[in-house]
Amino acid sequence: MAEETCTIQILVPGLKGEPGEKGQKGAPGRPGRVGPPGELGQPGLKGQKGIMGRYGKMGPSGMKGVKGDIGDPGPRGPNGDPGVPCECTPMRKMIGEMDILVAQLSSELKFIKNAVAGIKETDSKVYLLVKEEKRYSDAEVYCHTRGGHLAMPKDEGANAAIAGRWRKGEPNNAYDDEDCAEMVASGEWIDVACNPTMYFVCEFDKDSV
Repeated sequence: MAEETCTIQILVPGLKGEPGEKGQKGAPGRPGRVGPPGELGQPGLKGQKGIMGRYGKMGPSGMKGVKGDIGDPGPRGPNGDPGVPCECTPMRKMIGEMDILVAQLSSELKFIKNAVAGIKETDSKVYLLVKEEKRYSDAEVYCHTRGGHLAMPKDEGANAAIAGRWRKGEPNNAYDDEDCAEMVASGEWIDVACNPTMYFVCEFDKDSV
């Protein structure tokens, strides 16, 4: 057999060829991971005012406010119709007479009440203790206007009906002006001045009562 010879080939890169034509766009790849948030951007310009929205529901009543200042007076109104003439003089006279009558009746009623509580009598006289403090002169007028006079017992029977005689040593005119008599708590009599006020006794004739 003929002997085969061994050949060794050494490959040497050739020169760079011309760029080929651009291939077709491939299919989109899978979405990548979410990146980190970016920095806060600058504020944008203010937009235009939108249209008015619908009216909302009525809210609850608020608290009562502070009272305001008084306003200026209004214009004067028209004069009213003239009143009906009144004959007041007779009515005033009648009312005045009724007031006097009521005062007299009240005084007489008070007199009767006193009489029921403080009456004494003898065969010919009636004595009334009046529990109102008056001076001698006023007490005499009080008794006189009621048909009597201030009691001044002049006999034993009258004196016994009012008190038990003079106190020992009385009357003595101690201050030179003791021209009136007073019955003390013991039932005895002393002479005193006429200006002090005290209770008093009226005397009436039985024939005139």
